[in-house]
Amino acid sequence: MFKKRSAGRRKVCPFLADKQLAAQLDYKNPELLRRFITDRGRIVPRRISGVSAKFQRRLTREIKRARAVALLPYALN
Repeated sequence: MFKKRSAGRRKVCPFLADKQLAAQLDYKNPELLRRFITDRGRIVPRRISGVSAKFQRRLTREIKRARAVALLPYALN
């Protein structure tokens, strides 16, 4: 009836694994922020990206700031 999912390996938050990467998390760094945006311009959810809740909130805030000052697009076509 329902297919059981395999547990798999838990993804590790890239910001917790690399403290220098966490220090670079800023709206003025669009290259880093683009890693967490889909090809359509949507923010990647944490269940897919593996980012911790704390850094996902921070990441979302910085992406929205970068969009507001036109460093990132709101949508890609």
